[in-house]
Amino acid sequence: MRLRHIPGSEEEIAGSPHVVQNPIEKRGCWKEVFGNENPIEIEVGMGKGRFIMELAAIHPEINYVGIERYPSVLLRGLQKRSQMELDNIFFMCVDAKNLADIFAPGEVQKVYLNFSDPWPKDRHAKRRLTSEDFMAVYDQILKPDGTVEFKTDNRGLFDYSLEAIPGAGWQVKEFTYDLHHSEMGEGNVMTEYEEKFSSKGNPIYKLIAGRK
Repeated sequence: MRLRHIPGSEEEIAGSPHVVQNPIEKRGCWKEVFGNENPIEIEVGMGKGRFIMELAAIHPEINYVGIERYPSVLLRGLQKRSQMELDNIFFMCVDAKNLADIFAPGEVQKVYLNFSDPWPKDRHAKRRLTSEDFMAVYDQILKPDGTVEFKTDNRGLFDYSLEAIPGAGWQVKEFTYDLHHSEMGEGNVMTEYEEKFSSKGNPIYKLIAGRK
């Protein structure tokens, strides 16, 4: 469930030094944003940002961009960000369908999708972040050896993704129906949702996709 709208969230985001304003202007120039040529990894639908900020703290040699389209949700991430000393992460408040206008071809090394909205109705399938339409967007921005990592607790969405991703011309390189009890769980960084769901005994599903 999304957070209710927080009055003033748009204004706080617009004034935050941790949020990239007018990101379309940064296309092809992200190394200037970070001040280095380290690889860039992005999370689409970062929520409150626990996952990507923890990654940034663990891997200072990698640059991270957290993407969240809802201002009230992103604001929670910014509040958490203010308590951390990180210089390798920025945020954007944009729609993921526009990523190819924000990143140049090959500018991104990895895309993380964590506990995305399942959009359960068939007529909304194109809105799923693992749909053929979205995989085509990632194809435009990822390096040739770039990957997409997807985690969810929704079995229906996961099964859909196992079919849709190859249908988009990609290869599912690894997958598991029980992340926390598999070799893929080594070094796993949990999201807020993941901790909540797994604490109830729910299995977590994960796949890693790359180009054929």
